[in-house]
Amino acid sequence: MPLIWFRLYDFESDAEALALPGWKRALDIACILLSLPLWLCVFGAIALWIKAVSPGPLFFRQDRAGYRGMPFRIWKFRTMRPDADSASHEALVANLMSGTGPMTKLDRDDPRIIPGGRLLRASGLDELPQLINVLRGEMSLVGPRPCTLYEFKRYDERARERFFAAPGLTGWWQVNGKNRTTFGEMVEMDVWYVRNRSLGLDLEIMWRTVPALARQVLEKKRKSNSSSSSELN
Repeated sequence: MPLIWFRLYDFESDAEALALPGWKRALDIACILLSLPLWLCVFGAIALWIKAVSPGPLFFRQDRAGYRGMPFRIWKFRTMRPDADSASHEALVANLMSGTGPMTKLDRDDPRIIPGGRLLRASGLDELPQLINVLRGEMSLVGPRPCTLYEFKRYDERARERFFAAPGLTGWWQVNGKNRTTFGEMVEMDVWYVRNRSLGLDLEIMWRTVPALARQVLEKKRKSNSSSSSELN
């Protein structure tokens, strides 16, 4: 059963809004199969690195809110110590949702992150196991970011419009600012995507994802270098 049943209020019809486009599933499967040799090589390299630098499980699994609020278990490469506490992340999410600051993470000074974990998180490579979720039909390659269950419970009616699209590995928000935008701006971008999704838009988002991730990695590196220089001075 969905976590919470809710209605759209600006769409022409609920039936139309609730329907997942047939082309989306076909695009997901085709893209994964065509790129499978590449992803298998990347998966292997990351798995070997994590096992070499940190004891514990290879994957991190967590319940998230999916399409229409239906909970599912997400897969990610583990980038934190096995005993990492989630309380600080929950506090950060609460502050971001109620404030006007950018959607940044605690990565730079977070002692819970394993060696190399910051690069995996900045580049989005830690999320590659979510291809499993895509193959299972719980996610799509393109869609709103899948939020945690405690985040979902804090969403208002407007924000819950995000859940009338399957959550994705990348999306309109991810290629249009991401860490430079507020929570409210993220919601507006995701709702815009839900209302305007099309095959052409999904292909555009996929095309823009790699350059967006590259900019994100370079930006994180510049901030790290700037912080290091300030500490030395």
